[in-house]
Amino acid sequence: MENLVKLTIDGVPVEVPAGTTVLEAAKKAGIKIPTLCYLKDINQIGACRMCLVDTGARAFGAACVLPVSNGMNVKTNTPKIRSARKTNLELLLSNHDKKCLSCVRNQKCELQQMCIDLGVEDTDTYAGKMNEYDIDDLSPSIVRNNNKCILCRRCVAACINTQAVGVIGPVARGFKTQIKCAWDKSLSEAACINCGQCIAACPTGALHEKDSTREVWDLLNDSTKHVVVQPAPAVRAALGEEFGIPMGTSVTGKMAAALRRLGFEKVFDTDWAADLTIMEEGTEFIGRLKNGGTLPLITSCSPGWIKFCETYYPDFIPNLSSCKSPHEMEGAMIKSYWAEKEGIDPKDIRVVSVMPCTAKKFEAKRPELSHDGLQDVDAVLTTRELARMIKEAGIDFANLQDEDFDPMLGESTGAGVIFGATGGVMEAALRTVYEVVTGETLEKVDFEAVRGTEGIKEATVKVGDLDVNVAVAHGTANAAKLLDSIRSGEKNYHFIEVMGCPGGCVTGGGQPIVDAQTRMECDPKALRAKALYTEDANKPHRKSHENASVMALYKDYLGEPNSHKAHELLHTTYTKREKYIK
Repeated sequence: MENLVKLTIDGVPVEVPAGTTVLEAAKKAGIKIPTLCYLKDINQIGACRMCLVDTGARAFGAACVLPVSNGMNVKTNTPKIRSARKTNLELLLSNHDKKCLSCVRNQKCELQQMCIDLGVEDTDTYAGKMNEYDIDDLSPSIVRNNNKCILCRRCVAACINTQAVGVIGPVARGFKTQIKCAWDKSLSEAACINCGQCIAACPTGALHEKDSTREVWDLLNDSTKHVVVQPAPAVRAALGEEFGIPMGTSVTGKMAAALRRLGFEKVFDTDWAADLTIMEEGTEFIGRLKNGGTLPLITSCSPGWIKFCETYYPDFIPNLSSCKSPHEMEGAMIKSYWAEKEGIDPKDIRVVSVMPCTAKKFEAKRPELSHDGLQDVDAVLTTRELARMIKEAGIDFANLQDEDFDPMLGESTGAGVIFGATGGVMEAALRTVYEVVTGETLEKVDFEAVRGTEGIKEATVKVGDLDVNVAVAHGTANAAKLLDSIRSGEKNYHFIEVMGCPGGCVTGGGQPIVDAQTRMECDPKALRAKALYTEDANKPHRKSHENASVMALYKDYLGEPNSHKAHELLHTTYTKREKYIK
């Protein structure tokens, strides 16, 4: 029987399991306690002292790390508590760059919101010497501005605990403390995987993506170029949040309409290339299975995961699928197949990808992701950047009428859209691999065993006479655990899907920011994934090999999956990277 603890919070009787924190107990009672350094399941260190409560002890306690006890009488809103919180907030502001209007997180900043909530109007109460830091903007993906850092360490916890990377941490002491890389290196020089989970964790504007909106505006204003766009599957599951639409709402039609109004010549869909990826990757898997190739085959869609593997687990590089990620495949097809069909010189085409991912900015610059001297993708916008462009253009997103993607490279199946959720690539592949191997129709296309937000999922799937052992991991810390189990001989798989971010692309480093209080109330991973699975269920075709446009591509241009031409345009190579800074 569960051991329950009885206590009182602001006069409300509460009963919770032993080991529960006061913050969690207050939430159960419907009582909000402010937080800054706390981030559910990621960071619980009691550093910012904004969640102070009075339990009758000699000193106030931090609710996020204070365990409940029987008979405890907690007060969260006394004049002394409010005064202490306000003082702590004013002290944080005394060493903070307060240029809010020019900050990328203006009106989405937890520090700013707390000033409003606590009535802090004079930000110079404790004015004095302020630290001044150079902005680290050398990474192709992430900008770090320590002048806006409040030393909450949420980014550090995300990098170490969620991603098992740990390239940032606190250095120096006292007033000189700052979050940075070892040996005063920039993020571009560290073994950073560009995933952007530090950005997603940051409560202020201390971390944000490298801005590409100016570059894209310039492209759109260049009449000599054919500028086309492709949004990733996960973008449609989150973009609406930037315009007040409830989390978990798919906004596919509005997104296509908005992109067209921004001035893109063609609005294609990366879901199309997700179907193409399944044809290539599924064929690659079957080939390895039948011909004694390197197993397990591991998916290659997530650039954060790929860089993690190249850096921390290079012995698994032979296991990686040689397939380019979907948006890179689409870029290659736009500059070859579509260009040929339209009679356009590929040199005059510019491809813009809208991605839920900051690592895609790094990926797009990889020299091997090119053909005939042209990069497959020219610019990458995050979901947040696209939202900023839509707002800058004065587009009333919430009231747009739904529009379709442009044909040829815009059609997709349900298998393509679920790429954005953890387990989605695996499920899409199994739908096609089963029918190709068995020659039978798969009646039940939902593979529930690989769905959900559990860190590592395993299943054995019957494909004809074969028992195929599969695994799914999301977040590179979970990937590391999975790879370690394979190294030790504990586990044996045929096929593995890895997504670099927790929850997969739906909670990538470029998606709309979800503040700490909202994370306590709901699970963005599950809500956004549900939007994709709903769209999948409503598609007339749910298997990648049922995509008529992709089948036409093979008939007219590539020949067959894994053909010489397909390998030339749709496959890539990988590089062992240094783990330590030199």
